[in-house]
Amino acid sequence: MATPSGRSPVRRRSLFKAAGLGTAGAAGLPLMSACGEVSGGDGNVQEVDQTLDILPEYKEWPLPIEPDLVGEPPNHPSGYLQYPNPPAQAITNTPSNSGSYQVYVPNWGPTPEKDDPYFLAMQEATGGTKIEFVQSDGEAFNQASGQWIQAQEFGDAIFMFGWMANSQANFNETVVNRFADISGLVSGDISERWPLLAGRGDAAWADSVWSTDPENPQETAGIYGVPWELSGGPGNGFFYRADLMREANLEPPTTVEELLEIARTWSDHQAGRWAIGGTDYMSRAWFRLEQSGWLWDGSGLVNNNERPEFKEWVTFQRTLTDEQLRHPNVGTPDFDGKTLQRTGEILFDQDGWNRWWQITEMVRASGEDPDFELHPVGALTYEDREPMYHAASGVGAWLFFRKDLGEDAIAELLDVSNYVAAPYGTKEFETVFFGFEGEQFEYDADGRPAFTEAGVTSFQDSLTYTAMGGRTQYLLEGPPDIMQARFEFDEQILPYLDSNPFQGLRLTSPEAGTNAGTVFDEKVNDIIYGRAELSELDSAIETWKADGGDEAREFYEKAYKQLHGE
Repeated sequence: MATPSGRSPVRRRSLFKAAGLGTAGAAGLPLMSACGEVSGGDGNVQEVDQTLDILPEYKEWPLPIEPDLVGEPPNHPSGYLQYPNPPAQAITNTPSNSGSYQVYVPNWGPTPEKDDPYFLAMQEATGGTKIEFVQSDGEAFNQASGQWIQAQEFGDAIFMFGWMANSQANFNETVVNRFADISGLVSGDISERWPLLAGRGDAAWADSVWSTDPENPQETAGIYGVPWELSGGPGNGFFYRADLMREANLEPPTTVEELLEIARTWSDHQAGRWAIGGTDYMSRAWFRLEQSGWLWDGSGLVNNNERPEFKEWVTFQRTLTDEQLRHPNVGTPDFDGKTLQRTGEILFDQDGWNRWWQITEMVRASGEDPDFELHPVGALTYEDREPMYHAASGVGAWLFFRKDLGEDAIAELLDVSNYVAAPYGTKEFETVFFGFEGEQFEYDADGRPAFTEAGVTSFQDSLTYTAMGGRTQYLLEGPPDIMQARFEFDEQILPYLDSNPFQGLRLTSPEAGTNAGTVFDEKVNDIIYGRAELSELDSAIETWKADGGDEAREFYEKAYKQLHGE
C-alpha cells in the first residue's frame, strides 16, 4: 500500500549545476567558510532529488490490513471505517536500550508532567530509551527556536515544523551548521533494524536532505532530519457548525460574498457571538493568492503583495474587523478557536484536519450536545473566479539531532522513530496516539480507542512521541461517518488543489527579502485589525519592494526559469 519508489538507476546531475545556477554568484548560494560553517544571506536553492545514493533503500512496509476506503495517496488518503481490533503488531523485535535524552517540541495541547505514567510505559514499549520532552507553546517555541538552535541549547534533538523553518532567515545554512548529518546511519539497507523507516519512501527522505557545498550539491548532500508526515491533499480545513447553521436557517457558503452575508446575519457581538474565527491562512486561496507567494505572469514573477487580489483579501479581512464579524481575540494568544467553536461562540474557524474528528468525539463522549455537527467549507470563490484550494505537499516537519550527538545515541533515538513510524491500525500507532488501555483510553462499544478523563487532561493533542517521526503512510482518522465524509471531501477538492511552481526545490529567500516580508506582514496585520488605515497598504507595498522584495523576486525568478526552462 505504500507509494512505490520512484528511484532511477541512473544518477542525475544536479539540476542547478547542469543549468549553470550552481555558483554562489548566480544563485546566491552560501560558500564554505574557513571555520567550516556555511554562511551567507543571499538566499539558498537546493534540489529535492529522489535519486541520491545516500537515501535509505526503499523497502515497502505493506499495511497489515486493507483499508475500507482506498484512495490514491498522498492527495487522496485511504482510511478504515472499522478500527482494526486487535491492531496489528508492527515491531516484533523490541530493541534493548538504556539512554536518556532531552527533546524540544512545540505543543498546543496539555503538557503532561515529567512523571506521567504514559512516559514510563512508552519508555518500556520502545525498548528502554528515556526521553524528556521539553514543551512550550507553539508560537513561543517558534519565536525562541532560532535562538536555541544558534546557541546549541535545544537538548539532544529538536522538532521543527516546515513553517517554523521558513520563518527563519537562512535556515538551510542553520541545518548543516547546527544539526547532525545522519546519512552514515540511514543510507543503504536499514530494513533489518528500522523496517518502518525503510518504508518511508524516497520522497520523504529526499525532502530531508541538505547540502554543504553549492559547487557540488550532490556530492556534499547529507540527510539531516527524520521526516515527519509526507503531506498531500487539502492542506487544512475551514470548519463550520452545521447544526447551528441549520438552526438559523442558513446554507453553507460557496462564495466569499455568501460567507459575509452569513456572518452579518449570525454575528451579535453584544450577545457574545461572532461568526468568524481564524481565516488568515485559509482565506488567501479564496482570492486565488498563491500559496508559494509567487505567480508567473508569462514574463516574470509577481508577488501576492503586488496583485489586486491581495488588496481585495486585505479589504475582506478589514471588513471582518470593522463590522465586528470576527471574534475579538483572533490574532492574540487568548484566542482558543477549538473551545469557542465547540461552545458555539463562533460558527467558522480554520484548523488542521484533526479538529473535525477530535472535537466531534469529545462532544459525543461527553453527551453535552447530541446535535453537534462540524463540517469543512469547500473551495470558496470571489467574484465568480475559478476556485482554488491550497494543497499540502512535501514533509511537514523534521526531527533534528544535535550536531555533536554521537552515532550510538542517534541510532537509539532512531529506534524510537522507527516505532513511531507505524501507521494507523497498528498497536504501535495506538500506543503513540492514544496511550495505554486502562490509563489514557478504553475501547468503546465499536472497538475503537476512546480517551479516558486522564487521557484528555494530560495526553490528548500533546506533541511528545508523535514528534519523533512520521508514519509509513498517512491514513484518515476518526469515527466512521467523519472518515467517510473526509474521504468524499478530499475527492471533491482534488480538481481545485493548487500546484507549487517550485516543486522539487528547497528555497530560502535572501535575508533582505525575509526581513522585508516580516515588516510588511506586521503592517498588513495592523491594517487588518484596525491599527492602521487601508490607504497605507500601497506605500507599504512600495517599501517592501525597495527593502528586499525586488531582491527576492530576482532570486526566485532565476530558480523558476531554470526549473521551467523559461
